[in-house]
Amino acid sequence: MITTNPYLFVYGTLLTAGNPYANYLQKHCKLVGAGKFKGSLYNIGEYPGAIGDITGKQYVYGCIYLMDDAERVLTLIDGYEGIGVNEPQPHEYLRRLVGIETDSGVFTCWVYLYNWPVRKESKIAGGSYLEYINKRNQAKKIP
Repeated sequence: MITTNPYLFVYGTLLTAGNPYANYLQKHCKLVGAGKFKGSLYNIGEYPGAIGDITGKQYVYGCIYLMDDAERVLTLIDGYEGIGVNEPQPHEYLRRLVGIETDSGVFTCWVYLYNWPVRKESKIAGGSYLEYINKRNQAKKIP
């Protein structure tokens, strides 16, 4: 797959502290800022999955990174997302170019979109995985 686009949009576990792949992105990318795209976010278990919907009214929220070496970064993240060349088909995610809305305009970014059915998955209200896990963690602390 051609990887010349240098922007990556992440919305899930790649934003969480302590994730080694998130740490890798911090070292090999420059944070551009927050962004969003029209779609829905689902709880897949230990991670989220986003489905794009350009006609919808909901958004998926995350961050845009400018990769220092798109080919190298995407090859590593493809493996993390289970879409490496040796992974069985159909892949759980597909990497696609998506227009990401920001306060300073639209960036075309690589995004990992969920590729399997979501009939049994619960939708994450609000479209932000970080807010979802923060609320979930707070609820666990309440006696």
